[in-house]
Amino acid sequence: MTNMKRLPILLMLVVAGTFVAFQSLGKGSNPPSKYEKILRNVGQMLTEAHYSPKDINDDFSKKIFKKFLNDLDPDKDIFMQADHDALKKYETKIDDEIKGDAPVEFFLAAGQIFNKRIEDATKIYNQILDQPFNYSIDENINLNDDKLKVPGNDAELNEAWRKRLKYLALDRYSESLDLREKNKGKQGFVAKTDEELEKEARDKVRRAMDRTFDHYRHKFSDDDKFSMFVNDITTSMDPHSEFFPPVEKRYFDEQMSGSFFGIGAQLTYDDGNIKIASLVTGTPAWKSGEIQVGDIIMKVAQGNSEPVDLTGYVVEDAVKLIRGSEGTEVKLTIKKADGSIKTVSLIRARIVQEETFARSAIVKKGPEKIGYIYLPEFYADFEHSNGARCSVDVAKEIKKLKEENVDGIIMDLRNNGGGSLYDVVQMAGLFIPDGPIVQVKDRDGKQPQVLKDKDPSVLYDGPLAVMVNEFSASASEIFAAAIQDYSRGVIIGSTSTYGKGTVQRNIGLDFASNLLGGNSELGTVKLTLQKFYRINGGSTQLRGVASDIVLSDKYEQLKLREKDDPDALPWDEISKANYTPWNPGYDVATIKRLEQDRLNNSDVFKTIKANSEWLDKQNDKEHPLQLDKYHQEQKAIQATVKQDESLEKLKDSIDVSFVPRDVDMFSNDPAKQDRFNNWLKGLTKDIYLDQAVKVMNDMISQKNLAQTSKQPAKAF
Repeated sequence: MTNMKRLPILLMLVVAGTFVAFQSLGKGSNPPSKYEKILRNVGQMLTEAHYSPKDINDDFSKKIFKKFLNDLDPDKDIFMQADHDALKKYETKIDDEIKGDAPVEFFLAAGQIFNKRIEDATKIYNQILDQPFNYSIDENINLNDDKLKVPGNDAELNEAWRKRLKYLALDRYSESLDLREKNKGKQGFVAKTDEELEKEARDKVRRAMDRTFDHYRHKFSDDDKFSMFVNDITTSMDPHSEFFPPVEKRYFDEQMSGSFFGIGAQLTYDDGNIKIASLVTGTPAWKSGEIQVGDIIMKVAQGNSEPVDLTGYVVEDAVKLIRGSEGTEVKLTIKKADGSIKTVSLIRARIVQEETFARSAIVKKGPEKIGYIYLPEFYADFEHSNGARCSVDVAKEIKKLKEENVDGIIMDLRNNGGGSLYDVVQMAGLFIPDGPIVQVKDRDGKQPQVLKDKDPSVLYDGPLAVMVNEFSASASEIFAAAIQDYSRGVIIGSTSTYGKGTVQRNIGLDFASNLLGGNSELGTVKLTLQKFYRINGGSTQLRGVASDIVLSDKYEQLKLREKDDPDALPWDEISKANYTPWNPGYDVATIKRLEQDRLNNSDVFKTIKANSEWLDKQNDKEHPLQLDKYHQEQKAIQATVKQDESLEKLKDSIDVSFVPRDVDMFSNDPAKQDRFNNWLKGLTKDIYLDQAVKVMNDMISQKNLAQTSKQPAKAF
């Protein structure tokens, strides 16, 4: 979010940053290295400008020491305990490196040992994979990184590798057995023996390992290790303060340009895996509804060609496989956060910015006509005076719905990660008279700035519901909180939203050359500068916004929210702003009771809740390395995931239609029109929209009853 009134703090940063750069030149006879310049500038920036900086002391140093070694070796099969002991001398010196009181040595020393151990590990995995695995032995493996221990000797290291490689091979072997059974009897199919399939599985794992270690050996440079090291420092202040080296910053900008044909997913490299970092709204990956942030891409296939295993691939290489010609098919084999694996077929398309804009539809349920507005993000074109702005577009959608005489409006902010602060204030103002929307506090601790809607008019004064989920963050939370605090509407969704109540800004480390965060030669830091608070005084940070009506979903138990990050800033509260609540004309407690009665009788939502809890437990247990038990476990997981996918789609469609003037909105572009039609079709099967409509009908009915009861009696 952008707040140009905070420009003075950036000017202060320029002075501070320039000072520390020149100051470091005077320490010792040798000029500082690039790493020393970057680290000292980052440290100065964190100390002087971060909203809530932690003390950079010996305790902080110990934390970074542990975090960096864990990031280098999350599976605990590279370093030995002796390596940790040898590096122990740096455990309380990292803070001195950050402050410029000591040369930058720790990450380099750790990197040198890592590189040596990579060569040792290469020999180990090749020796193990030379021999067949015995899948009849009843043994288990622990896949929880937090519960793994650093090997104390060669025997423990070899055992860790044996079990890991066996699990990877078992996954491929089991899949091959299933395919053989599925294709048995088909004309032209030649069934391979168990021995042949087992060897093929080991060969596949070996190739994957070779790619991983080739990356470590040839592509995981000191610069890459340094970026990881600096990010461990910045994200220890809070999860959203990040360091981008120049290449990554430029690559990120290029990825967001929309000038290529692909699936519309931003990728990241994490612990040897290619993960989905973000989805571009309206693109094939987003539209599928089957791909989520955090998913691991395991394989990529061009149409019906043999899939390529991505283990060990770097982002740039993976992107080359996923991109292609417009209209061609790409198949991704992905691993979900719950451990399930599925293959998703996508058709490559041009990334279309227009599909990120607000849109509306009309839902008919009984005698009522409900307006529905979908807003994927709080977008704003700051470069052009007539550019698209979500607050303006939402106002247009409201006017269209009012022309259709809707009885209520549902605002859908599910998966909306936020955006323009100015626009969320303006948008909330469409539903209330003038008054405060959100409070913003700087690190100086002075009186918070109260951002207000200054327009006394109300564009829409009827019943309002807001749909949210775990991925509704930042501006979405500001909007939902304001609507809730004013009693202006009912919040419907997961138990709480994401819980991001902070604002960041990109600041280049070459301060003087690039004041507002362009691509710096030293790199760029996305720095947390402010914190948001509701008008009731509570922060949206960590706790998010609690829904009035809670609907169970499959992500509820997964640790995906801000509160699940140990480095997240805490929740707190400040003074309440001066505002006057809205009189909704209905009793919220009655609305909650009516919906809860429905949910108590809903086997669908009960099952989704139970499945979510069950899948979460699967992540915390050891996994079998015996074939039959592995088959049984995977079969249960796949059946549960498949059941959830079925339950999330209504058996009987709800009546959803376009606003009449939008029916042929993209008639000049058949592809866009087809996507628009498919979006509407998806709404007709949405169990969560169905429940929101039922809640809205209750709100309308209760309001009508209240108005009827207030009418004076007539004499006859």
